[in-house]
Amino acid sequence: MEEKTRCPWAGDLPIYVDYHDNEWGRPVHDDRKLFEMLILEGAQAGLSWLTVLKKREAYRGAFDGFDPVKVASYDEAKIEELMANAGIIRNRQKIKAAVTNARLFLDVVEEFGSFDAFIWSYVDGTPIVNHWRSQTEIPVTTLLSDQVSKDLKERGFKFVGSTSIYAYLQSVGIVNDHIVGCFVYRETVGAL
Repeated sequence: MEEKTRCPWAGDLPIYVDYHDNEWGRPVHDDRKLFEMLILEGAQAGLSWLTVLKKREAYRGAFDGFDPVKVASYDEAKIEELMANAGIIRNRQKIKAAVTNARLFLDVVEEFGSFDAFIWSYVDGTPIVNHWRSQTEIPVTTLLSDQVSKDLKERGFKFVGSTSIYAYLQSVGIVNDHIVGCFVYRETVGAL
């Protein structure tokens, strides 16, 4: 079997390889998945993505399958329960931000019909496909991530700085930053 060429950051850790091959840069239009990635990218702020990926299943259990309606209803008692959960990142600000963001996520859904309609409107529903030859060319922020971050902050969202939002845009396929030699780049560009 021929060895697949991947983006260098995927390395050879199975958890990274699976995420790279099956999720990162692939367009997501499911609101629950969009909410999940918003929560996980917020949790990642200041930490490694590997830390978050390792805790992802625990997050799924702790945050009711990333159901924004349920998360929006969390009270102080639930926040204390989450603070005691060693399976997730026990940062009170990030946990509270997840609850706040769930409520605001639902506001966006009410306003736009879906979070998908809102977030994909920034690119008129068409992913931005970059043509990087090296991982070192990939930026950590762009004018798009600056704008989305600004807009989300104005709506009251937390942990949505431009760097986190750029990572979010990459994770849900709004931006495809697979390098041109990567097999996923060829798969995703061919699917457009």
